[in-house]
Amino acid sequence: MSGFISLSVPNFGEKEAAYAAEAITSGWVSTSGAKVSEFEEALAAYVGMPRAVAANSGTSSLHLAAMAAGIRRGDEVIVPTLTFIAAVNPLTRYVGAEPIFIGCNDTLCIDPDAVEDFCANHCTLKEDGLYNNKTGARVRALGVVHVFGNMADMPRLLDIARRYKLILIEDATEALGTRYTAGPLAGKAAGTMGDIGCYSFNGNKIMTTGAGGFVVSNHADWAEHAKHLSTQAKADMLQFLHDEVGYNYRMTNVQACLGLAQLERLEGFVETKKARYDQYKAALDGVHGLRILPFKEESDGVRSNHWFYSLYLKDSGLDRDTVIAKLQEQGIQTRPVWALINEQADYPKNEAYALEKAQDYRKYIVNLPCSTNLTEQDCERVIAAVKNL
Repeated sequence: MSGFISLSVPNFGEKEAAYAAEAITSGWVSTSGAKVSEFEEALAAYVGMPRAVAANSGTSSLHLAAMAAGIRRGDEVIVPTLTFIAAVNPLTRYVGAEPIFIGCNDTLCIDPDAVEDFCANHCTLKEDGLYNNKTGARVRALGVVHVFGNMADMPRLLDIARRYKLILIEDATEALGTRYTAGPLAGKAAGTMGDIGCYSFNGNKIMTTGAGGFVVSNHADWAEHAKHLSTQAKADMLQFLHDEVGYNYRMTNVQACLGLAQLERLEGFVETKKARYDQYKAALDGVHGLRILPFKEESDGVRSNHWFYSLYLKDSGLDRDTVIAKLQEQGIQTRPVWALINEQADYPKNEAYALEKAQDYRKYIVNLPCSTNLTEQDCERVIAAVKNL
């Protein structure tokens, strides 16, 4: 058997090593240093925003976004149930709010029809906002996750948010590089269309700083507030005076150096992701009842980053966990999609709607290896193993 094929690992090279060494030899290795500001400027330019605020993780970025947006105890936030739990905890529990879970459509992203139905038929729109008929609480925000880099239906979701007076928070932690190429939002990148958006540079993302994140916002004061909160809310740097509760959510200079190097390579990573996805799709889609779930493509007016690939087993007769175990035995790492958040500890008491597709995809998806350094030969080995299950 050839070497182990990981699910998704970093792709570092000489450039990353050289940039990180520059920070180390300069002595600026902590949360001060010019490279953090340089990375903020470069990332903002890449996604087409006036400013980006660096943070130490995608999770802390979402927490900053929730606080900057003014979500507070007693509020409710509409969120997807099919996503990683870090997309929900910071927007709800971290700030004392409650989630309302909504299922997905076939993009795996939150279903706009279900969001519309909840707002129209389970809530009352008043002059100061939307109120949940069941709880009486104000529904303050809508959290949208671009799952696996697939663009959510932003024209619909933005319209719903506007009509029902909801703050729209975009979780683009998996979607750096995804953007609209046509239609009313042409040129807009995932994460930049709502009120505030977040990115992640965790080790398995399309580009990584080991750990890290970013906040961008269409409200300049929200971005400024996020920056203030991320740096311990210092009102007077010399005298150590703090005007509110702040957090140590800053990115280090070494991480920023890695990010600058990775950002220079990002478009190449996107090309590789698309090539390996096309390879899987050509070889496996429709074979023995298997499907490779689609991404929105150029024909849909979207350039996707194709971050994570989903093998769908429903019509194949194969069992998800058995497939994962058999591939593991052959040195191929895969995983199921996340357990639904409305079923996780502390969340079953919260409202949940339109879960059928999310439950189906949870049961039948296996994520295949998708690293940006996955070779064509490695991909062929995975394909052969899947065909022989």
